[in-house]
Amino acid sequence: MSVEIGEKAPDFTLPTDGNGSVTLSKLKGKKVVLYFYPKDDTSGCTAEACGFRDAFPDYGGTGSVVIGISKDTVASHDKFKKKHELPFILASDAGSDVCEKYGVWVEKSMYGRKYMGIERCTFLIDKDSVVRGVWHKVKVPGHVAEVLKAARAL
Repeated sequence: MSVEIGEKAPDFTLPTDGNGSVTLSKLKGKKVVLYFYPKDDTSGCTAEACGFRDAFPDYGGTGSVVIGISKDTVASHDKFKKKHELPFILASDAGSDVCEKYGVWVEKSMYGRKYMGIERCTFLIDKDSVVRGVWHKVKVPGHVAEVLKAARAL
C-alpha cells in the first residue's frame, strides 16, 4: 500500500551523501519533494536527477527541499552526486525500510523475470508533513516541471 494524498508522511532517518543523515520530521516547516528512484547512474535515473538539478533554483524559490532515495550505498551516491553536480540530498535506503513504508518497494518484471525493486515515484509533502501530491510509475520527461508546478501551488 502506497502512502496517499492527505496522509501524514511516514517519518524516517537515513544516511546521506557526504556522510550526513536526513530526518523527515526535522524538515517540518518546509515543503519536501521526496523522489524514489531505482539506481544511481542508470539512464532514466540520471535523466531524472539532472532534471531536478537543472530546476533546483526554481524548487528553492518554492521553499522546497529535494531528496532522492534509492537503495544505493552512500559511496555510490557520493560518486553519482559528484559526477552530475547534484545540489540536493541523496539518501541511502539500503534495507528498503523507507521504500516499504512509502509503498514503492514492489514486484517488477523484466524479460519475463520477476524481482523486487523500487517503483519510480515522487511524493510532495507540505510544511505540516502531510502528503499533497503523489506520482506513481513516473515517466521522466516532463515530470520535474509537473512536480514544480504542484510545489508552487502548495
